[in-house]
Amino acid sequence: MSTDTVSRLSDMLEEGLMRLKNSDDFKKYLTCMSRFHNYSYNNTLLIMMQMPKATYVAGFKSWKNNFDRNVKKGEKGIRIFAPAPVKKTLEVNKYDEEGNVTKELKQITVPMFKPVTVFDVTQTEGKPIPELIKGELTNNVCCYEDIMDAIKSQTDIPIIEKSIEGGVKGYFDPNDQTIYINSGMSQSQTVKTMIHELAHSILHNKNIQTDEKKDRNKREIEAESVAFIVCKHFNIDTDDYSFGYILGWSKDSSLDEFRDSLETIQKCADKIIGNMQARLLKLEWEKKSLKSRLDEGRKRSDMQKGIKKERTYEKSHVI
Repeated sequence: MSTDTVSRLSDMLEEGLMRLKNSDDFKKYLTCMSRFHNYSYNNTLLIMMQMPKATYVAGFKSWKNNFDRNVKKGEKGIRIFAPAPVKKTLEVNKYDEEGNVTKELKQITVPMFKPVTVFDVTQTEGKPIPELIKGELTNNVCCYEDIMDAIKSQTDIPIIEKSIEGGVKGYFDPNDQTIYINSGMSQSQTVKTMIHELAHSILHNKNIQTDEKKDRNKREIEAESVAFIVCKHFNIDTDDYSFGYILGWSKDSSLDEFRDSLETIQKCADKIIGNMQARLLKLEWEKKSLKSRLDEGRKRSDMQKGIKKERTYEKSHVI
């Protein structure tokens, strides 16, 4: 693979990271991450810079073999990095029980990456992909309850709704390990606040956090970014999100600190989305199973009623 290609992609990443320290670009990046939550923050940034409106990407062969779709003629691909681990044999020291040293050969796997080309679904044609279509979940009370269940089911930390004074929407109390949510808010605001505080409980919990202490601005940016990504992924209203305050924090942070936060945000959002999707699929299956049992019960009940009517008719017409 050309060294120039790797160098160009690396330069693009560096340029993109610098641009992200602008609130508008940062929000666009998080929107892209909501569609590619399981991609690394580097690849998400590369996709955003080359095709901001991309929604679902795959390689040329993957589209053809796995989705029965073909890349349209003349389409320009999106360049990202893919894992390409290399196995190496090294000579290492081996110690016996008496402390004597001998040499032995040991095979290790070195993580490496190579540039690959992918294409967005809009660059392909062929068999439809219905699973890409998402519904508006927050417009349906039933779905709202399922989402609340999906959020609560992935943590052992109690989530309590109560009246909170001073305009505070919610908070995570690290001392009693409890999330408190202000009662009486709209459905979308309740969900957004709950995910925000859940992110705090995962990322900034003194009981499990081993990293050095983060300042308040950094903690809020990470939690708010995670909540934005998760809500955007599930089509929950995100119009009121604002990241203007990132300018004040980012100008005092190094590029390495910024990278660290982006990676933290991506991993946390991916974890929450993955857990929620699994729970929502289970709830959907349970509802279908229940409906099937209810339908079967109704059929048996109707059949029994029919038999009873038939017997009553026969008795009334005995000669």
